[in-house]
Amino acid sequence: MPKILVVGGGYAGFYTAWKLEKHLRKGEADVVMVDPLPYMTYQPFLPEVAAGSIEPRHAVVSHRRHLKSTRVVTAKVTAVDHANKSATITPELGEPWEESYDQIVMTAGAVSRTFPIPGVADEAIGLKTIEEAAAIRDKILTNFAKAANLPAGPERQRLLTVVVVGGGFAGIEVFAELRSFVSDLLSSYPQIAFEDTHFHLVEAMGRIMPEVSLETSHWVLKNLAERGATVHLETQLASAVGGVCQLKAKDESIEVIESDLIIWTAGVMANPMVKGTDFPLEPRGRITVQPDLRIVDEDTVIADAWACGDVAAVPDLTGGGVGGMCVPNAQHAVRQAKQLAKNLVATIRGEATVDYKHENLGAVAGLGLGIGVFQSGKFAMKGFLAWGAHRGYHGLAMPSWERKIRVVGDWVGNFFLGRDIASLDDRETPRAAFEAWASRPKPAVEAAPEAESPAAGQPAGAAGPAYATPAEDVSKEAEPVGAGESAKTE
Repeated sequence: MPKILVVGGGYAGFYTAWKLEKHLRKGEADVVMVDPLPYMTYQPFLPEVAAGSIEPRHAVVSHRRHLKSTRVVTAKVTAVDHANKSATITPELGEPWEESYDQIVMTAGAVSRTFPIPGVADEAIGLKTIEEAAAIRDKILTNFAKAANLPAGPERQRLLTVVVVGGGFAGIEVFAELRSFVSDLLSSYPQIAFEDTHFHLVEAMGRIMPEVSLETSHWVLKNLAERGATVHLETQLASAVGGVCQLKAKDESIEVIESDLIIWTAGVMANPMVKGTDFPLEPRGRITVQPDLRIVDEDTVIADAWACGDVAAVPDLTGGGVGGMCVPNAQHAVRQAKQLAKNLVATIRGEATVDYKHENLGAVAGLGLGIGVFQSGKFAMKGFLAWGAHRGYHGLAMPSWERKIRVVGDWVGNFFLGRDIASLDDRETPRAAFEAWASRPKPAVEAAPEAESPAAGQPAGAAGPAYATPAEDVSKEAEPVGAGESAKTE
């Protein structure tokens, strides 16, 4: 049977493999999918994960649970030699190996795009992975607990200040969701007032959310201002060293804001792993494809090679794309993957392929509990109804009924019980509590000089064991801390 190798298990990769399982006849082809992560992340839910509205594991889709006949390989593809139809697979443990294939699908996705701004690499956090979203949530909760014990001052203000860089959909959504989350938290922290919390969004352009109309974006700005959040337009982040954000406005003025949580959402770029392939790349680092999603080198089709999603420069036949190409978003990635799976199966069967063409359905965003915006053409909807449309659309778009039920269950549970506000920040160092009280062997006792005689009444060689016995060690341990106290090492 021909072997189909899918490189990447995100939106495009997961849906390609999922739909290949549906369209291929039994025994028609083998499908192998390789990704370093064991799951697909539903990225539109990351802002809600960060705000505590969805549990982190419910916003991801397990590869092995939902891909029944695909061979799932949890590892990295570090090189592709399509001339010889071979890919180098590098696992986290063990030796790399060469995987041969007959057809290859490049769906390696995108990563956060940053600029060489001092301090960003050391202080900021992105919003591309479920781990980042969960860490943001825990950071907010941990900082609130710390701030509640401090008097008013710079350190307290720093803990209660959030800075988001980037005014696109991802930036605005996480900014607004966190503002809503923090406002809800205030009822559990009487020591902290609304005026003590500070939210700043930095956007280099003169507007936010280019996917919606200017009028709708102005409504969002007004709504955020009414909720105590500040948006800095035509402003760039000049430095973030030590958490001290220097904001440089268009008029060259500088504003300094100290924050313990800096979230970077200012753009994405194609996964750099494509540079380790022999496929043609366009100036932005994406693989060039033709409308039916086959890889092309200028006008020459590269046989048995396909690409879609954020890693591919796919022509937008509707004429609405930036630079003539489809914008890198989930709406396109999912639909491209579905079309690619159909075209690949058609090619195996000697049938004709169909070009990818998708009219934009519009844009929908959640801005916190009960608030949202929806834009389709000139039609715009704002407020509660738009928020309902946001949840309805993404609830249905989440792949598999198993995942849908889990997400909707979170929403229903939070409606009646409220959001869970327990921080699991210590999961970053899960062994700390165990190590704090773990008994260890004592260091070896230095041997006495041979010239000295044994102690009176004690035969030579009876000075005791070189290491303390478990009973001796335990008897000398400090008494445990009381219930609820921290067991941190000194």
